[in-house]
Amino acid sequence: MSENREEILADFQACTGVEDVAEAIYHLDETNWDLLRAVSRVMPPDTQSFHAQNDPDVMIVENDVDIPPSAFKPVSSDKSLNRIGPVGNNIGHPPAKRREFSSSSTHDIANYPSASTSSGPSGASTGPKILTFNIKYFERAIKIMLPDSANLSDLKQRIQAEVNVAACKQNLSSWARMQGYDKIPFSRLQLPQDNELILTVKAFTDSVTSDDENEVTQKLSGMYTLHVKYENKTYDLKYQGIKTILQVKTDVYSLTDIQVRHQTWNGWPPNIDDNTMLALSGISYPEHELTIRKNLQTKEREKRSMPQIVHLDSDDDEFEDASENFNVDDDYFVDNENSTRKREPLIPDNIEDELVGTVTFNERFTVRYGPIHPPFFQGTVEDALKEACNRPAKDRKILAIYLHHDASVLTNVFCTQLLGYESIMQIIEKNFVLWGWDITFESNKQKFLTALQNALGLVQLGAWAPTSLKNIPVDRLPVMVLIMKIRSATEIFNVINGNVGVNELLTTLIESVDIFSERQTVEAKEEADRAERELVKWEQDEAYRASLEADRKKEETRQRQEKEELEARRQIENEKAETAARKEAIRKEVESRLPLEPPSGQGEQTKIRFRLPKGENVERRFTADTPLRVLLDFLVVQGYPREEYKVISSWPRRDLTALDERQTLKELKLCPQETVILEER
Repeated sequence: MSENREEILADFQACTGVEDVAEAIYHLDETNWDLLRAVSRVMPPDTQSFHAQNDPDVMIVENDVDIPPSAFKPVSSDKSLNRIGPVGNNIGHPPAKRREFSSSSTHDIANYPSASTSSGPSGASTGPKILTFNIKYFERAIKIMLPDSANLSDLKQRIQAEVNVAACKQNLSSWARMQGYDKIPFSRLQLPQDNELILTVKAFTDSVTSDDENEVTQKLSGMYTLHVKYENKTYDLKYQGIKTILQVKTDVYSLTDIQVRHQTWNGWPPNIDDNTMLALSGISYPEHELTIRKNLQTKEREKRSMPQIVHLDSDDDEFEDASENFNVDDDYFVDNENSTRKREPLIPDNIEDELVGTVTFNERFTVRYGPIHPPFFQGTVEDALKEACNRPAKDRKILAIYLHHDASVLTNVFCTQLLGYESIMQIIEKNFVLWGWDITFESNKQKFLTALQNALGLVQLGAWAPTSLKNIPVDRLPVMVLIMKIRSATEIFNVINGNVGVNELLTTLIESVDIFSERQTVEAKEEADRAERELVKWEQDEAYRASLEADRKKEETRQRQEKEELEARRQIENEKAETAARKEAIRKEVESRLPLEPPSGQGEQTKIRFRLPKGENVERRFTADTPLRVLLDFLVVQGYPREEYKVISSWPRRDLTALDERQTLKELKLCPQETVILEER
């Protein structure tokens, strides 16, 4: 085996298909640069095959010594847990733990159109990368293998066939809640070889969309607690769901002094990027555990990516002597990996979905030029315009549209030197919403123009596009288009061509921010004054409405009281009428049985004089043997019932109504005459 580390590194990448130089160096360092052990570490014997994505410019040279198959020994699971997964999108992902499964599902992978395999001249497999998904569902463990050309929808269909749970009811843990990823192939999500997921069933009936939207809305407005472990410390950080992963990384940089580009994370879901919001990332809510460490291979990778300059300080003779022995491999000066990636367009030709185009642009831009660049907004140009301009004045930003073209010689310098410059990144992240698009293909250029026309309107774009964009020469690309919203007009403020230097670009951005900030301050003050006036008017309207409501309630109370009083009077009158009717009925009944007054001089009689309460006197004759009851009935007929009046004899003073009514007047010594007095009870 050659002791040349560059040759070992090239052989390792050719055998395993690991494109990330930092990851390849990590595996080789862990195995003391033993090629066989490093290959076995990444590719166990039962899965060893050459990747289809190997650099075609790399020639695989067989060693003189035959390598026995037994030399490829799988690394123990304890050690394999410590290796770093694909770093895509500047997020480190721990590999899935290997374990035994109670059941497995390995359907025919060849059913996928892109899953056909063939062997090249060297015997390398040209088939796709096979991904393994270990899914835990209650007490079951399911193993599903899919090519990286499949997508999340295919995975859910396979899960449905295994556990009979509809795809719409499946909820996979550690997977971002963005539907834009459902149709994106796994190869573009940069997933690790082994993935562990937990399947749960959504609890809903028919209102699928409303429940999901309510859950997402709750997480967006809720508060996440991130337990970030670094060395022997644990930081408990609280963030709202609308915060992005990049903001978390930036804050962690201030705590751990690890720059974002040097951070390696464990715990983030595999299919997200730095611009993904926490509520849509698929992490656990409301608490989630993460681990961060410093990636020491990043600096080495950056150092290796820089061209090496050889300084010769000698005369002609010395140079001729040196040229005979100066033999440096061309690989030092040619980055085969980067040159291969550059040949792949950032957006494929004739892209149909604008959202997929922006996601692809961001992923391939990061792979080609590295993670050191401002974050690109992932969404349509209309969504980017809304995010930057269609907000209150104090929250607005400038929309910067970066238009890329692979045929321009300025592209590489602009992307690496200008967009990677620290001051430029800071001012863009703070004051701009950056949206990127690749116009290398004419179809994508026309799609962008159409989308921008729909977003801005024909009035703003019509006079600008033909001269400033449609006919812009390739040698002046890429360009950065700055769009501002001043008052109610959204206009294109400036177009920065690619043939600028760092200072010129930085100066232009700062001047644009100053102009925008000055107008933004005025408009924000106007909006604040307008909001204050509207608040005063609203308060006055509320006070007027409250006054009207109080008057209405007072009127209702007065009417209710009057109604209650009227009903009370009616009830009293009805009761009085009923009482009078009852008394009259009793009086008539008593009158019907009252005996007639006896004629004067007939038998033994007595004359009773009744002194009424009003001072009137009434006399009547009764026979001596008349019972006291008849005397009282006579008073009832006169309108003085015994329940209301007492009958008092003058001498001796007695209450006749309290005596036995069956006694006769003679027995009561009311003969031959007597005067009685009526008193109210």
